[in-house]
Amino acid sequence: EYNASIEFYWAPFLVESNTEVNILEPKKRIIKVDSVSKQSKNWEGADILAFNTYVWWMIGLRLKTLWGSFANGEEGYAQLDTPVAYKIGLKTWANWIDSTINPNKTRVFFTTMSSIHSKSKDWGREDGLKCFNETKPVMKKKFWGSDSNKDMMSVVAGVINKMKVPVSVLNITQLSEYRIDAHSSIYTETGGRLLNDEEKADPGRHADCIHWCLPGVPDTWNQIFLAHL
Repeated sequence: EYNASIEFYWAPFLVESNTEVNILEPKKRIIKVDSVSKQSKNWEGADILAFNTYVWWMIGLRLKTLWGSFANGEEGYAQLDTPVAYKIGLKTWANWIDSTINPNKTRVFFTTMSSIHSKSKDWGREDGLKCFNETKPVMKKKFWGSDSNKDMMSVVAGVINKMKVPVSVLNITQLSEYRIDAHSSIYTETGGRLLNDEEKADPGRHADCIHWCLPGVPDTWNQIFLAHL
């Protein structure tokens, strides 16, 4: 009734990488931190753009990062600390926004990191198995788990604060931190199929404490987004 279309565009790092198709091969991953041109051609002309990028960066303390062409291969990348690589990548994205987007025609949003709950000792359950069998939220005020990296959040704040085009930040991290009970856990899927009984019996290995049940927490994020709109 509003003559609107909604599109999801898969760009896990916003900038380019060599593993966007084979995303589950982190050891081969090289992130091209100086270009969004492959992705950005699909962003142009939108009335509203909502971005986020976080979890796929978190594969280790250092990342293989590249300037120039992937054709340089093994000789072309440098190892950088993850927050440093993240900052360079976000600056590339921010430069594209500032040089391309007309804020009178397009509204830009950035959603902060989605909380992960893989360490049950964070909320005082030493004998727990990640988020498995959690049925209530954490009730401690300002709870913050060790899987949410504040250095990465500060990178987002620092880059966005220096942009010319206004970006509305949807800060969903803290409110999602409490919801250790809301992940898909053993009722998740892997490789396009639900876990089998043997896998469900091993939650320490297979419980999914990254993704969320639907309906669930992401619907609250959408309500915040709708309120901004």
